[in-house]
Amino acid sequence: MPAPHHSSGSLFMVVAPSGAGKSTLVNALLAQEPSIKLSISYTTRAPRPGEEHGREYYFTSPEDFLERRAAGEFLESAEVHGNYYGTSRILIGDQMRADTDVLLEIDWQGAQQVKKQFPHAVGIFILPPSIAALEERLRKRGQDEPHVIIARTLAAGGEIAHAPEFEYVIINQEFAIALAELTSIVRAARCRFAQQAARNASLFAQLGIHANFS
Repeated sequence: MPAPHHSSGSLFMVVAPSGAGKSTLVNALLAQEPSIKLSISYTTRAPRPGEEHGREYYFTSPEDFLERRAAGEFLESAEVHGNYYGTSRILIGDQMRADTDVLLEIDWQGAQQVKKQFPHAVGIFILPPSIAALEERLRKRGQDEPHVIIARTLAAGGEIAHAPEFEYVIINQEFAIALAELTSIVRAARCRFAQQAARNASLFAQLGIHANFS
């Protein structure tokens, strides 16, 4: 079931092509905004060096993933670069019912699926300053083989083409500026009428403000 749009918790979707700096920005945001909870996705790709099961992802087999998807466990799922990714519907539902802000670090395909069920989710697309800069960042992070870097760079153009589907776009040229912009979007979303009315129901009633969410 979709979360009611007058839930006091906000749902954020951060999307970007590989190498745009999405994860670094999200980690910095979470460090300074502890009230936001990162949704941990399931994936069938192998863990990268330093990654742990249950922290970056829930790592699982293709067979287990497909069984979970068939059972309707995922809010969204997609196949990206030959691997499956999916967001647990159970986890998102529990957190939203607890009025917690939730952040999804997903791809554009997943964002489209989430938007259908959470139409008031806040979509944020992270752009690199150039394709050349994106490729250089992929090489410097040293996590992928050369052929994977080439594939991700070639795929970036198709991913970037979906940027117009998002409410907000951040160009990650200077990290500090990009982080400030991301933070401002999150804080502004919390001040939307629906969120404020849900978080401050008694005050709104005292002031005679009647929220109509129909």
